[in-house]
Amino acid sequence: MQTIVSKASQHGYQKIVKPILFMQPPDVVHDRLLRYGSIAQQAAAIRYITQASLAYSNGSLLSQKLHGITYMNPVGLAAGFDKNFELVPLMKSVGFGFMEGGSVTFKACAGNPRPWFHRLPQSKSLVVNAGLANKGVETITKRILQYPQETLTDFPLNISVAKTNSQEASSEEKAIHDYIGSLSYIKETHVGDVITLNISCPNTYGGEPFTTPDRLERLLAAVDSLALTQPVFVKMPSQLPWPEFEKLLKVADVHKVAGVTISNLVKDRRSAEIQDNLPDSIKGNLSGRPAFDISNVLIQKTFRAYGERFTIIGVGGIFSAEDAYTKIKLGASLVELITGMIFEGPQLVGQINQGLVRLLRQDGYTHISKAIGTGAGPQTT
Repeated sequence: MQTIVSKASQHGYQKIVKPILFMQPPDVVHDRLLRYGSIAQQAAAIRYITQASLAYSNGSLLSQKLHGITYMNPVGLAAGFDKNFELVPLMKSVGFGFMEGGSVTFKACAGNPRPWFHRLPQSKSLVVNAGLANKGVETITKRILQYPQETLTDFPLNISVAKTNSQEASSEEKAIHDYIGSLSYIKETHVGDVITLNISCPNTYGGEPFTTPDRLERLLAAVDSLALTQPVFVKMPSQLPWPEFEKLLKVADVHKVAGVTISNLVKDRRSAEIQDNLPDSIKGNLSGRPAFDISNVLIQKTFRAYGERFTIIGVGGIFSAEDAYTKIKLGASLVELITGMIFEGPQLVGQINQGLVRLLRQDGYTHISKAIGTGAGPQTT
């Protein structure tokens, strides 16, 4: 029955909802979704209907316990969609196993000038230029604390933390102070199950200062000193050559870093297969399908070099169960998406989880953990 409802939802989204939404500017659609979704999720009946019709559960094959945290399924919402953690109950109802919100910064930030998003329909991509817009760590932590405990049960929250997008936080010293300010506030308020250090947001003032080994060393040393109780992940850049990428991993290896998220938006448009017209006047970086192969290569190389040292969250270009399974077999324990849901519909989350069960059984695996890294090839260390 759930499969029938899911397919009907997919058909309705593709034939009716999506054409209407795609007639409107993506910034408008995003803002309205946040506004109306935050209202709709307050009704228990809507949450129940959404979960019953879209979510898929198979704990015996898909649940995992990573760093002491239970994930009912491996599919999460990536950072950037719900910057201020406004849709936590709704995202749980849709069927995500966890969500990453933010990125959160020490001070509230308006972000870059609008528009923030531009669709590339033929390329299955979004050009993103939001610039870390968010309401600041104090406001966001207060919102998270207001959610009832039942909302957060079996639904881990991953808080992405970045430096404030401003000239005041652009120097290395001030940027580290900005990170530590946010992390200290999170520690004091006891919110979030996982912390991700976003060192690789490419559309901010001052660029990506912590994507060099020396600077990352100083940032992680400062973070270590806080003795956070949550596992810490680092969101990695997408387009460093592997030798430079590996140098960052070597730095993370000697610090209290539990895992890495691979990877952030694609900056180099020349390296991406773009089938739509994209003039230089449209600023931003690429999500979705152009990021798929780039992130896959880095996931595979990271797993081969570090094995189980880092838990890997795979991000970039997931539009199907097969896409998610590819990242898992290359070494990702968890995956995250946004663009796939925008292009395919909210039923995609449940379809991916259901498809993963089918693929695991097809390959003879009794649990998702058995599949992780099986396609990565021999380890190098």
